[in-house]
Amino acid sequence: MLNNGVGSWLQRRRMKSGTSTAVIADTQRLSYDELGQDSDRLANGLRGRGIGQGDTVAYLGENDPAFLSTFFACGLLGAIFVPLNTRLAAPEIRYQLQDSGAKVLIHAGALNSLAVAAVSGATAVEHRIVVQDGSPAATPAGSETVECFADVLAAASPEHSDVAVGLEDGAMILYTSGTTGRPKGALLTHGNLTWNAINVITDTDLNRHDVALIISPMFHVASLDMGVLPMLLKGATVVLEHRFEPGRALGLIEELKVTSLNGVPTTFQMLCEHPSWESSDISSLDKLTCGGSAVPMRVLEAYEKRGLNFSSGYGMTETAPGATMLPSWRSRDKAGSSGVAHFFTSVRIASPEGEPLLPGEVGEIQVSGPNVISQYWNLPDASAAAFETGGWFKSGDLGSLDEQGFLFVSDRLKDMIISGGENIYPAEVEQLIAELEQVAGAAVIGVPDAKWGEVPLAIVTLHPGAELTEAQLREHLDGRLARYKIPKQVVFVGEMPRTASGKIRKTDLRLQFPN
Repeated sequence: MLNNGVGSWLQRRRMKSGTSTAVIADTQRLSYDELGQDSDRLANGLRGRGIGQGDTVAYLGENDPAFLSTFFACGLLGAIFVPLNTRLAAPEIRYQLQDSGAKVLIHAGALNSLAVAAVSGATAVEHRIVVQDGSPAATPAGSETVECFADVLAAASPEHSDVAVGLEDGAMILYTSGTTGRPKGALLTHGNLTWNAINVITDTDLNRHDVALIISPMFHVASLDMGVLPMLLKGATVVLEHRFEPGRALGLIEELKVTSLNGVPTTFQMLCEHPSWESSDISSLDKLTCGGSAVPMRVLEAYEKRGLNFSSGYGMTETAPGATMLPSWRSRDKAGSSGVAHFFTSVRIASPEGEPLLPGEVGEIQVSGPNVISQYWNLPDASAAAFETGGWFKSGDLGSLDEQGFLFVSDRLKDMIISGGENIYPAEVEQLIAELEQVAGAAVIGVPDAKWGEVPLAIVTLHPGAELTEAQLREHLDGRLARYKIPKQVVFVGEMPRTASGKIRKTDLRLQFPN
């Protein structure tokens, strides 16, 4: 084959597992042959609409077989897949469409209003292809054509084409917010995705008989790259859920004999607190992977009572995303650790000068390996600044390694807030708050929350004589930010703690507002 990227996976897998079930979604079941044929048809349909090597195709929708068909179709063409977070506001999606230069937007019919609002500004979108899902027919927002996903597949040739694609070629752009307030597009190559999947398969007992329940949205790097792609590479089955409902999830585990479940602490907590927890047969489960933050002890114990332990890890979008993994059998004796580096990945702790530190010393966590990106999309300066000499990616997080190489994460240099598995970067929220003429200063920090792990809290100072209510501030943010990014509480103070240079001292604010 000329194609050595992810686009070749289904063709290679069809030779080995053609009639095996690849995807289950509600009442729909797709074999590897069927998923491969849908991807071939869509690739030909996209080619007929001007998509070729290096072009970008965006997808806006919840977990659905169409998401995977689009991902693999892009891989067949050498095009770049751009998954969009459905929880973002229209201006946020519009920026990502503009920045990526997407010519085609494929989206769920239920999200038609959001898609229309996003493309109504200046974007490069020429075609919208709508996955109808029972929704009314969509109409153009501007000059773009609008078609039905099923019609595009039906009209396209099922012929498989083999385009030369290398592991070094771009496969996917995932947007990750930065400290400047504007999200950066991390360009993941076919090699990044392939090596991450190989890492997962190597470091777990994953096999072709596994059934993975995918309850987190695939537009998140952990769900797609840690949960879905390794399973499909191995020839296993993935069960796609549009949204997470704990009672339904427990029922599916029992009905489909689910063996693997990935999630964040909140989802695992909601499962074990559901009334059906004790009566549900979850004996098929043997692989639980939790990311985003540490598993609370009471949740850990609830699963231990059912004979289950968690694997956990550390990573980020830029590492595709796995950097380390703590095997489930070490969850007790290495409690608090994020594990050791994945098999084909290296992790070190470095000083501010970029020198490696000794075990036990705290410094910046840095990662290298074939799963680590080499650049941000169209951001050469940011790309260069992200790496230390020798190709080490600078995570911006603080941690230490013990004598055995187990990583302990101690702090986040970037002030990122993780709320229910979603990343929130304060700078983005602070910039929008600062647009209000009444606001003299704003800082957003994370505070503990029993359900979501942590939620954003805004501390705001006003100009003398100005008046602003919490409701007015939240109204200003509503529709401009994803709901999960909007501060759950706003505190107005007379003065901010600041450094000699005028920077807000967030460390002091965290001490002042611990919860």
